[in-house]
Amino acid sequence: MTTDLQLSPTPRSTVVRGKKRAVQDRQVLYDILDAGLVCHLAVEVDGAPFLIPTAYGRDGNRIFLHGSTGSRSIRSMLEGKQVCIAVTLVDGVVYSRSVFHHSMNYRSAIIHGTAKIAEDPELALRTIVEHVTPGSWDYARSPSKKELAQTAALEIDLTEASVKVREGGPGEDPSDLEANLVWAGHMPLITTWGAPVPHETDKPVPPHVSARGR
Repeated sequence: MTTDLQLSPTPRSTVVRGKKRAVQDRQVLYDILDAGLVCHLAVEVDGAPFLIPTAYGRDGNRIFLHGSTGSRSIRSMLEGKQVCIAVTLVDGVVYSRSVFHHSMNYRSAIIHGTAKIAEDPELALRTIVEHVTPGSWDYARSPSKKELAQTAALEIDLTEASVKVREGGPGEDPSDLEANLVWAGHMPLITTWGAPVPHETDKPVPPHVSARGR
């Protein structure tokens, strides 16, 4: 497991298209993963590609995933099949003077590796829960033995990863800039939490939920 501050691209994690947007700072990888909520996990299942959107959590230089012990994708991963994980954050859309140069501002991370059973399954599950719903692990009921037996907690090392970031306005052809016939620019996308909605309860909204909305 690496602790290098810079990413060290391998042949499959080297950015080929849009090289100028590649970022080698490992901390940017961590920041993207910490800001996201859903990753897309790709693995081969029965000879065909399988793509799953799923929650995750990061602890140091590893990412935790979980799923049913009966899941085909979990079984494939534990057979040693290589996995690929993608997390993308959309920060805005880009309007160009030409539709060809319309784009998006984004931060994206791609991780390659092999999954294994988490060394500390409880830590893995706590990390996932606290990433998606901070403060919930110590507030809500803990998993029962039956629930834990039905759940596989996996970890994947973050050593082999790539990061791309795009920001700012459009790239334009000189002729379009010179003609300047239409408006161009970018529109930031801002995501906010709404007000908590109770479910069959007369309990007050706990601080770890209400604080998130603020």
